[in-house]
Amino acid sequence: MKQVDLSNAVWQKSSYSSANGQCVEVAYVGDVVAMRDSKRPIGPALVFTPGEFSAFIYGVADGEFGHS
Repeated sequence: MKQVDLSNAVWQKSSYSSANGQCVEVAYVGDVVAMRDSKRPIGPALVFTPGEFSAFIYGVADGEFGHS
């Protein structure tokens, strides 16, 4: 995947985020979706195509990534 400039990204948290700030944030930047750990705003971010991000969200909703 190409390098993506996230310096002007507008990061959003879910309204379901916990009060202690342990959540992920997403930003829609051009034709990609970036995701990062809210506790590490200057840390690394994952970058997905819209299709990849959609598949991830559906996988989470279906319990595909649940704890065992």
